[in-house]
Amino acid sequence: MTSVEFIEPMSDAEGAARAAELFKQAYGKEPAGVWAAPGRVNLIGEHTDYNAGLCLPIALPHRTYIALSPRDDTSVRVVSDLASDVIAEADLDGLEAGGVDGWAAYPVGVAWALRNAGFDGVQGFDAAFSSCVPLGSGLSSSAAMTCSTALALDDVYSQGFGDTDEGRVTLINAAIASENDMAGASTGGLDQNASMRCTPDHAIRLDCRPGLSAVDSVQQEVFDLEGHGLELLVLDTRAPHQLNDGQYAQRRATCEEAARILGVANLREVADLVNAQADPAAALDGVLDRLDDETMRKRVRHVVTEIGRVDDFVRAFAEGDMQTAGELFNASHDSLRDDYEVTVPELDVAVDVARDEGALGARMTGGGFGGSIIALVNAGESQRIAQAMFSQMRNACAGNRINADFMREMIPHHEGAVRMSENALCFPLCPELVPILSRIIVSQKKGVREMKRLLRCV
Repeated sequence: MTSVEFIEPMSDAEGAARAAELFKQAYGKEPAGVWAAPGRVNLIGEHTDYNAGLCLPIALPHRTYIALSPRDDTSVRVVSDLASDVIAEADLDGLEAGGVDGWAAYPVGVAWALRNAGFDGVQGFDAAFSSCVPLGSGLSSSAAMTCSTALALDDVYSQGFGDTDEGRVTLINAAIASENDMAGASTGGLDQNASMRCTPDHAIRLDCRPGLSAVDSVQQEVFDLEGHGLELLVLDTRAPHQLNDGQYAQRRATCEEAARILGVANLREVADLVNAQADPAAALDGVLDRLDDETMRKRVRHVVTEIGRVDDFVRAFAEGDMQTAGELFNASHDSLRDDYEVTVPELDVAVDVARDEGALGARMTGGGFGGSIIALVNAGESQRIAQAMFSQMRNACAGNRINADFMREMIPHHEGAVRMSENALCFPLCPELVPILSRIIVSQKKGVREMKRLLRCV
């Protein structure tokens, strides 16, 4: 039986040495220095950042290291240990959004964004990257790259932003602009804030409401797993992780349109009103009744309830109520699966197995459509549960002979039946029909989940 590979973080000394050596090999000189920024895991609060909501990320010990030297012109050269023989080049002079292809768009875009923000002292640079943040895992390898680049450029060009929390917000904005505008990968800012502002043994309660100062937007929350006899298991499902295929942007646009229809600046305003009521569920139903589109109602329901779950999780953890914390993990995943529809079969299977194997709670983390899951597990159980997840998914593959093509064709039919039934329930119906439609919704959703789980194995 193949064992699960546990990826250990590089030490700072090792990461710096690797990046510096690659730099010397690529450019034949010593770098001016080496900088680093971590990947992140978002504990809870998914797809809330661009809705002005709340998130609760932690920084990973896994980091991206950049060896860099400034240039006296506007040329940029970058190389990565993933393809150490290929140096990508660009020129900042006259560069426009989307003007750089491939992974180089991320670091080049940071310099471009800083210059666009008025920091004309930023010029070109040579850089080499070495990273132990797993790519395509939903653990923000891209943010680790853009944030490490921003810190390096800030230092070598003496911009002076990296030394304070307030100043780092400027660098964060450049990293966000790089991803959104140069690389074309929509992001709301959670990843960059986590990479730049998380401190050891703490999560940050990130408030994404516009207009907040740096101090007011972040609250450090103690996250002491060891003290509660727990571990956080992070498992990369290896499902391809794509955020630039339009799905992320589509959901963002739907949320913005819902806010417009509801007459608010963003869905955070709705969440605050709903979650402040004595009966939030009833208040939310009243809001959703104002939206005609079922898909839009589902997206709004996720955002509003997910924002509420962030503070509920913070409270549960502070009070030592790990059972409730785990249940909130579960509720978050179920909402991302059923309402926001950003999970994939790999994620759902891994979460189900983790729960069956004794995890207090499990959920996908990151933007979805692939990537990783996280699970709250008892100390010492991570390896056993991870191996169980791996084995059971492989066993399902071997034992399931249902034709994948059949399932891929059948899933949309089931989903269509759910949508039709949910739509019909919005109108006056004869009493005998209501329970039939309700049963259709429950059974077809279950069928979709089961087929997606089986599809993961084909």
